[in-house]
Amino acid sequence: MSEDFCSGFISLIGRPNAGKSTLLNHLIGQKIAITSDKPQTTRNKIAGVLTKEKWQMVFLDTPGIHKPNDRLGDEMVRAALNTLGEVDVVYLLVDATVPYGGGDAFLLEKLKKVETPVFLLLNKIDRLRKTDLLPLIDFYQGKMAWQEIIPVSALQGDNIAALLDATVPFLPAGPCYYPEDAVTDQPERMIIGELIREKVIQATREEIPHSVAVDVELIEKRSNDLLYIGAAIYTERDSQKGILIGKRGEMLKAIGSSARSEIEKLTGNKIFLELWVKVRENWRNTEKHLRNWGYGNER
Repeated sequence: MSEDFCSGFISLIGRPNAGKSTLLNHLIGQKIAITSDKPQTTRNKIAGVLTKEKWQMVFLDTPGIHKPNDRLGDEMVRAALNTLGEVDVVYLLVDATVPYGGGDAFLLEKLKKVETPVFLLLNKIDRLRKTDLLPLIDFYQGKMAWQEIIPVSALQGDNIAALLDATVPFLPAGPCYYPEDAVTDQPERMIIGELIREKVIQATREEIPHSVAVDVELIEKRSNDLLYIGAAIYTERDSQKGILIGKRGEMLKAIGSSARSEIEKLTGNKIFLELWVKVRENWRNTEKHLRNWGYGNER
């Protein structure tokens, strides 16, 4: 490692569906955070690690800032806001295709109170007419003092290299906080659980996604090339359990098949995935369940 090596932490914050997890996956070059077009998909702070010859950046993907409706929502918002004073740079992602609103104003008021350099990333420019971009930049320039304003497409990778180049000068001299080949701080068990939850979100209708948690109960090598994984999908009502299982178990089979393919890419093993559905009423407001399933550790 060279003497002029630098390293630092960057927080990715924004409204739900701003594209934070998509950006993280693109930066790291592989999928470590689940994505969905449904809001409030990300529930935990996830670190993605990118190491180059002269620097290491640790990106913290955070839950979308929203008005909480339960204790889980409270913990998600707290996890996101707590990163503001803990990092070297803040990336505020804004969906450039969505009009400015009260949630954006709330976030900007929070950011005005921190001394950390803030980059405004106007995301999803691949969906925006070019004639609309300059007026949008002018609009946000008047809202606060940004360190940088960079239009990006997290999905297509537009301007990502320029974003990294602009970030490097703000990294303090420091060591590699993670091994050079590391891509995340998340244990494999947690990533597997999140991949299963992603497939639930994608497969079910509106009433299901926010009420679901996944607990990977067992990971066991059954042979040299076969990994057994047993996981419970928790929801809050018997009616939701019925939807998740589906007629003759077809919904649960579809979720399992889709998740198995993603997990095999992650682990490099053939997977035997067994899923079952359990009901825990009102778990999103229950302290024990929030702690047991890894939510609400940000105090």
